[in-house]
Amino acid sequence: MADTGEAAACDLVTVPAREGLEAVDLLRLRHGVGPVLHDREGGTLGFLVPPGTAARWNLPGSACTRTRGTEQGGARPPVTGSGWLVPPEGAVARSTEPERLRAAIYEAVNMLAVVDRCR
Repeated sequence: MADTGEAAACDLVTVPAREGLEAVDLLRLRHGVGPVLHDREGGTLGFLVPPGTAARWNLPGSACTRTRGTEQGGARPPVTGSGWLVPPEGAVARSTEPERLRAAIYEAVNMLAVVDRCR
């Protein structure tokens, strides 16, 4: 992510941490993942996605909201009370492609449901 000194616009898809961690792994293995946030309590993960995604995001179990973006090369997360799981400088892209994220979340949810049934 280039350091332009100004905030880069983005939206944020939040999911429960369990599904989010699986989705991060799937994206890293297949397509690469953009910056990812974690909340300090460990309950959710947030994926930075391109601006405008919130207007058309509709995936049960997740939410998509607008954020103020990342500043100063991404050193400070765009959401208060969060930290970087995948920092902007460690990400392969400025944001995660929404359709790839949707597919990874869907796969993660289904995979975890199978694991839970096997217990």
